[in-house]
Amino acid sequence: MSISTSPHTGSEANTPKDEEQRLRELGYQPVLARRMGGFGNFAISFSVISILSGCMTLYGFGMSTGGPAVMLWGWAGVGLFVLCVGMALAEVTSAYPTSGALYYMADRLGGRKWGWYTGWLNLLGLLGAIAGIDYGAALFTGALINLQWGFAPTPGKTMVIFLCILLLHAVLNLFGVRLVSVLNSISVWWHLAGVAVIVSVLAIVPSHHQSPSFVFTEFVNDTGWENPLYVAAIGLLLAQYTFCGYDASAHLSEETSNASVSAARGIVRSIWVSWVAGFVLLAGLTFAIQDYAGTQDSATGVPPAQILIDALGTSGATAMLLIVIAAQLFCGNAEVAAASRMVFAFSRDNALPGSALWRKVSARTQTPVNAVWLSVVVAGLLAVPSLYSATAYGAVTAINVIGITPAYAIPIFLKLRAGDRFERGPWHLGRWSKPVGWIAVVWVSIVTVLFLLPQSSPVTIDSMNYASIALVAVLVLATVWWFVARRSYSTPSAYGNAREQAEIEEGII
Repeated sequence: MSISTSPHTGSEANTPKDEEQRLRELGYQPVLARRMGGFGNFAISFSVISILSGCMTLYGFGMSTGGPAVMLWGWAGVGLFVLCVGMALAEVTSAYPTSGALYYMADRLGGRKWGWYTGWLNLLGLLGAIAGIDYGAALFTGALINLQWGFAPTPGKTMVIFLCILLLHAVLNLFGVRLVSVLNSISVWWHLAGVAVIVSVLAIVPSHHQSPSFVFTEFVNDTGWENPLYVAAIGLLLAQYTFCGYDASAHLSEETSNASVSAARGIVRSIWVSWVAGFVLLAGLTFAIQDYAGTQDSATGVPPAQILIDALGTSGATAMLLIVIAAQLFCGNAEVAAASRMVFAFSRDNALPGSALWRKVSARTQTPVNAVWLSVVVAGLLAVPSLYSATAYGAVTAINVIGITPAYAIPIFLKLRAGDRFERGPWHLGRWSKPVGWIAVVWVSIVTVLFLLPQSSPVTIDSMNYASIALVAVLVLATVWWFVARRSYSTPSAYGNAREQAEIEEGII
């Protein structure tokens, strides 16, 4: 495949100025600090994907929905299709490097309503992702404390841990994008080294390992459904859930040097690096299973923790869990950064209630402070039902994936529909643009249906898949608010309008 970048992207010394001019051409006055480099942009998407968060949190789900065979081969297959989605999205990102990202692309290529609904889906997914990631970190933290001090991780105690994690991430994001970039850069090496350490220790220490035939061919169905193809399809969601959030590179493009190239590269690199490292992690965990049924019914409530306990003992498991929890904290922090930029951008175009408040930017740190606080508060509210229902965390996960995944495909589809009217940026796929784009759209259509299907039988209040309710709720909310805000919502066609400029500058405090 020939992936091209223009030879005239500018030197590293003058690209910040060029990108600011490009942003003005797209209709926005630069107000955020462009202090993130190419590696930092890749790092934020890699941190949000976070194989040590997604793979570990949903490993128990994978054990029941197809078992080892579906987890390993599903990861390999899903990763390939997600790479196509990422490449197609990167091409559009190169043409429109703004914090609004997906909704701005859809607005430019399809019109205001396309942008409006894409924005609400993307926002729902990002806020649901914060809740899902940080609540998962709270669950693992509870399991760690249980190992060390016999702490009983009740829903109430888990919620307190979750709220403390949210507060930490809000505070870290208030210091500015430079700190966020540094933490994400550390996160990359922490994830890669963490996977290497965990897999190496699990390969060396245990006296017993599962056979290759078990790891790559064993099929397990504890869903209650009889059709193995249906169960395998549902099992693909472990990988698809993990491969979410790479649009973070696009949302941070207004704070990235040479964003027209760096943000596109950040999306693609974050996917393929996660694809390789995630496969190694899943294989390492599965080879080290000592007792399959015992792992599923772990007293810790976290099957990977039980694998580590059985294979390494309490002390070794504690050390490995510390690696995992730190990675999850990096992941949640990066997601707060991405979501807050989406809140800022959507408010800049008057799409949210109270937009004038959420688009304000600190003059000291050049950070959208109020948008950060709104993001963590809404994420906290999304997780409140977990106090009353064990299935609520699954519902939060559903909110994430059902919002964000369809939003990826909309600008890709609109780019394909636009044909030659689409003016590509310096990073593009050349002659592969259309085939890769259509593969991406078809794949997202398929997995969106999978997200809506019931995952266990019989279907009850506790076992119901709430993704469909989440999708209907956000579409109804977006439709109702459209009739309220449609006169004020708009993306500027070109910066320079005096009224728009005054409104934007009023948001700087």
